[in-house]
Amino acid sequence: MPPLNAQESEVILHKGTEAPFSGIYTNHFECGIYACRQCGVPLYDHTAKFPSHCGWASFDDEIDGAVTRLRDKDGVRTEIVCANCGGHLGHVFEGEGFTPKNTRHCVNSLSIHFTPHEQTL
Repeated sequence: MPPLNAQESEVILHKGTEAPFSGIYTNHFECGIYACRQCGVPLYDHTAKFPSHCGWASFDDEIDGAVTRLRDKDGVRTEIVCANCGGHLGHVFEGEGFTPKNTRHCVNSLSIHFTPHEQTL
């Protein structure tokens, strides 16, 4: 993966948040894999992505073992990070009813990189 730019570093390394509705993957629904922008490990398959209209990319499931949940510094939310490198992805919320899995991974587009399926085969 190429080096992180300043915005990516702020989000991934310093747990920042991109502005709502500013991310390139917020309304992106192509077939493929979303990987960690920092280390390149696959995190989410396109089949888990859904339109939540919350302002960030939303997924209702991760690739097994790819994402780690941590109690956020605010003591209320649950942070999600890449299980491989620890890069900040966003937060996970449960009980909102958006999908049958009742889970929303709210992910910063700056934390992920998309590869279309034809390039992953």
